[in-house]
Amino acid sequence: MSIINIYMIVLMLLSISSYFYGRNFIKTKTFVSTEKQHSKDTYHGAFISLYLILPSIIFLSLWVIISPNIINELLTIKVISIYGDGLGIDELKILKSQIIALSKGVLSADNLSSEISLISDYYSYIQIISKKIYIAFSCVGSATAFLYARKKIAIRFNARANVEIIIKLIMMLASLIAILTTVGIIVSLVVETIRFFGIINVADFLFGLKWSPQIAMRADQVANEGLFGAIPLFAGTLMITTIAMIVAVPIGLMTAVYLSEYASNVVRSIAKPALEILAGIPTVVYGFFAALTVAPFLRNNGADLGLTLSSESALAAGLVMGIMIIPLISSLSDDVINAVPQSLREGSAALGSTKSETVKKVILPAALPGIVSAILLAVSRAIGETMIVVMAAGVTANLTANPFESVTAVTVQIVVLLVGDQEFDSAKTLAAFALGFTLFIITLGLNILSIYIIRRYREQYD
Repeated sequence: MSIINIYMIVLMLLSISSYFYGRNFIKTKTFVSTEKQHSKDTYHGAFISLYLILPSIIFLSLWVIISPNIINELLTIKVISIYGDGLGIDELKILKSQIIALSKGVLSADNLSSEISLISDYYSYIQIISKKIYIAFSCVGSATAFLYARKKIAIRFNARANVEIIIKLIMMLASLIAILTTVGIIVSLVVETIRFFGIINVADFLFGLKWSPQIAMRADQVANEGLFGAIPLFAGTLMITTIAMIVAVPIGLMTAVYLSEYASNVVRSIAKPALEILAGIPTVVYGFFAALTVAPFLRNNGADLGLTLSSESALAAGLVMGIMIIPLISSLSDDVINAVPQSLREGSAALGSTKSETVKKVILPAALPGIVSAILLAVSRAIGETMIVVMAAGVTANLTANPFESVTAVTVQIVVLLVGDQEFDSAKTLAAFALGFTLFIITLGLNILSIYIIRRYREQYD
């Protein structure tokens, strides 16, 4: 366990202890005074606890951001001082990677030069110094903040307002981090996609019918220019998603109607958690199920019917993906149906409608915007699935309308393009970002459509 981890554990224990210390401290003051206490003991304890731990967290965030750049710069200066200024950029990167690997114990010093071992010791030393500097600043900051908070505590001190301000700032910071993360993802996708379209024509990517992103190592090799037509990928994704929706939508919707309108409380209490278990199964398990059970079953029974099914097919992947999505549709639709006011059901029954007529003509129309939103959310989930497609549908970009043949999806190709050591200047690697950006636009459009349907057709009930 590193010294930073030990320090953070000790800091958490001190923070918990300071909470109880703050409570007892204000109790002692109240006991010897006739004034009325402004805030509860818990707020005083939380005030001291937050002031103790927050400086260390702030210093930790700054240290994580700043220290790697400083350490890297010091390492570069050390390497250049020993090997001279004649090192090329690639040579410098190789030396630094060997030094870092040696310091982490990944490489052995037996086959490396004494200079690398010397610099590796220096690298380990500056890392230790960096951690000690952080701990020193953190201790001083936390101790100072603790003493300040302890001095502020008084019988008429408004600890509740101060604690709520701190909590509000923490929540605002968390929201800001989430927003900045989203912006960072979008910017990285856009920048790399622009670089890709600087190499490959946009029309060739969006409307090309051949996908073979193989870049040759020599200019005289055959097919030294990759083919980046994305139509086969999106066609495969659409086919698998369509099959999944054909399976998931009717089963999920009928399950939701049964659980909310027909099932007894005992059946519902058993069936709903059982359905939720499906949502908790890892997608790789579904992939194994598709590859080892569903695909052989379809192939063997298809042969008996005179059909030719590939070992990896869109049908197998779509069926299993549909099973995976059933809990999502059924759970969301069940919540939407239960949200329909009971007065509508009672009014329908008072007019002489049967249970089925009430479901068809009253409940489902009232819940339709939420149901459509759940279906569109399930479509986005299916489009972004990877493991099931890899294991059941394959990785071959095949433009076909036959669900019995092997196809691939956009997410699968993104994984394939980024596996292994890749140069981020090549069109082959940049194509993954273009695919990701296109997929992002599609799912964003589906989400916007879902929001529009909800707002357009939503009905307000008293």
